Amino acid sequence: MPTPSFIRVHPATPDRWADLTALFERKGPRGGTPQTDGCWCQFWRLRGNEHWSGHGAGNRAAFREEVAGGEEPGLLAYLDDVAAGWCRSGPREAFPRLEHSRMLARVDDEPTWSVVCFYVHPAAKRQGVAAALLGEAVARAASAGARFLEAYPVRPGHPDIDAYTGYLPMFLAAGFEPVRDAGRRVLVRRGLPARRAAGACP
Repeated sequence: MPTPSFIRVHPATPDRWADLTALFERKGPRGGTPQTDGCWCQFWRLRGNEHWSGHGAGNRAAFREEVAGGEEPGLLAYLDDVAAGWCRSGPREAFPRLEHSRMLARVDDEPTWSVVCFYVHPAAKRQGVAAALLGEAVARAASAGARFLEAYPVRPGHPDIDAYTGYLPMFLAAGFEPVRDAGRRVLVRRGLPARRAAGACP
């Protein structure tokens, strides 16, 4: 599905920190504090109760350090020039909780990236923001030399509390294939084109 012209996606660079915080802290149409204002997308980076012990200020500081340090931990989507969606992706080994998961254990030793989290502001849902983020995540992983991009979506109808990893139909439409039933989630995978070495013949 083509990305609508009014959706732009950029890496999370230091100059976009203000946009990230605005998105993560912005209340929804019905009010209330979004979960992002406590998690700050640290869940998969931490094991055990570390995520909950840092919930709020601690997680925010860790996320700020990632972005300020130039790690580009994910992608930020803009809808009509307003930050509207977030997606975290990176090398699978960057996510200790994932690496130690029995249900989501590695398929093989191939260089693999993972897309582990989506957040779309409630006011921007059903406008293609998550799909646009996923498309850029695929391109980013391929550019980094990954052979596969993995994800861990839930099935349609699953409680929203687990849906931050995305819903399965979006990934199937983007060319991912189910590899393993992982209980609450499905491990899906998409092969990526091999990166051509510099100077190689086409």
